[in-house]
Amino acid sequence: MTIHRLVTAARARLREAGISPTESDLDARLLAQHVLGWTTERFLTEAQSREPDGFAPHYESLIARRATREPLAYIVGTREFWALEFEVSPAVLIPRPSTELIVEAVLDRFPERAMPLRIADVCTGCGCIGIALASARPRASVVATDISVDALAVARRNAARHKVADRVAFRHADLLAGVEATFDVVVANPPYVLDQAAPALQPEVRDHEPSVALFGGADGLGILTRLVETAPSRLRPAGYLIFEFGLGMDVEVEDLLGASPDLELVDVRRDLEGIARTAVARRA
Repeated sequence: MTIHRLVTAARARLREAGISPTESDLDARLLAQHVLGWTTERFLTEAQSREPDGFAPHYESLIARRATREPLAYIVGTREFWALEFEVSPAVLIPRPSTELIVEAVLDRFPERAMPLRIADVCTGCGCIGIALASARPRASVVATDISVDALAVARRNAARHKVADRVAFRHADLLAGVEATFDVVVANPPYVLDQAAPALQPEVRDHEPSVALFGGADGLGILTRLVETAPSRLRPAGYLIFEFGLGMDVEVEDLLGASPDLELVDVRRDLEGIARTAVARRA
């Protein structure tokens, strides 16, 4: 049987599992490329060739996992963020393109590549934000915290993968608890999904990604509120707190920062669809 025929059958199976046609077509191809070790270019030119030995059982086992709505990133074990490949597992949230807004905001505020920045990356997860910043600013030092020991293990491996382990210190901590240093910028992608929103989430998110990294309480603001309260004491004068928030939470975030005696909201970053996703606040 040809590779193309197997992939066509896999697309149909994923659609039957409730995955959208566009995503089914993409995931079937990407899983085939993963098993074969092929680039997209090679797949497009050689997919009509006969399957190599051992391809079908391996491929079909991965398709079966995807049909249970297990995320593609967990199946292949990696996800790209800021043009860097990160290890991911069910211990960590899968990086989203919208989270790159945090990296953009930091680099815009500190455009000098050689600046010796001190950065705190709160709720680091797989470490994608702090590691991306350490890669982009070679004199930066990062303290990355997470409440999950398993997430920190993944993040440490990612720091080693991208050769910044000597400049990223990992701490097992709730937000900035026990971190006494002061920073030029504190970044965070904290849990902010409303608890009652769980039934409406995609199965890939609700059933597979870690709830400790997703849910932010009844109003989604519980952890954000604590972050806004604690971050100013860890910021140098005129330092920045830059964090992601959920869809439709921009008014609540503006009110939260407006009530802070120590922080001033200076920018709100929007994603490609024009939705507000990232707050940039400066220590007053």
